[in-house]
Amino acid sequence: MTASSPAEPSPRPSAALTARGQAKAARRAELLAAAARQMAERGFAGVRLEDIGAAVGVSGPAMYRHFSSKTDLLDQMLIDISQRLYDGGAEVVARGGSADAMLTDLIAFHIDVLVTKPDLITVQDRDLSSLTPEGNHQVRSLQRRYVEQWVDVVMALSAVEDAAPLDRAEVRVRVHATFGLLNSSPRLPPFPDRRLRQVLQRMAWSALRCE
Repeated sequence: MTASSPAEPSPRPSAALTARGQAKAARRAELLAAAARQMAERGFAGVRLEDIGAAVGVSGPAMYRHFSSKTDLLDQMLIDISQRLYDGGAEVVARGGSADAMLTDLIAFHIDVLVTKPDLITVQDRDLSSLTPEGNHQVRSLQRRYVEQWVDVVMALSAVEDAAPLDRAEVRVRVHATFGLLNSSPRLPPFPDRRLRQVLQRMAWSALRCE
């Protein structure tokens, strides 16, 4: 008798779990992107969980494998974008360099998120009140910490360049006002991407430094 060929080894459980986890994460990202598009167009109240699933080929009942409700989806969406902004700001600050360079990089980072994720910014601005209390707390906390990253950098720049350094409370107002200016960009008329970035960069710098 000839020996039978050895069976191919089955995938390691950890590898299989990782593959499943990656597939679930990819599907979750698709669902969040579809939700952002629909909510940006119609608002949170005008979108059903089933509509979001249908956009990426997921049945209504299967949506509950990813989100317990439409509000849970909104919580996760806005916590995700808030965490992304905070982490991106932290990365800029961690790289170090001059305060001038850090502020330039913070503005460029924020604009990149605006230009590449306009639907998320629209939903964040308009539907924050629809979050659960827990989701609202997490988003607000991340937003406050992100603002303070900017305030620290502007304060450091003011200490170097200004004869009379700026007051922290005023700097915080300037940062919030700058975010309001930048976050309105998804509602602007069509404009070439590169030029839009340049215009927003100059406007943000001027708003923060009153130039």
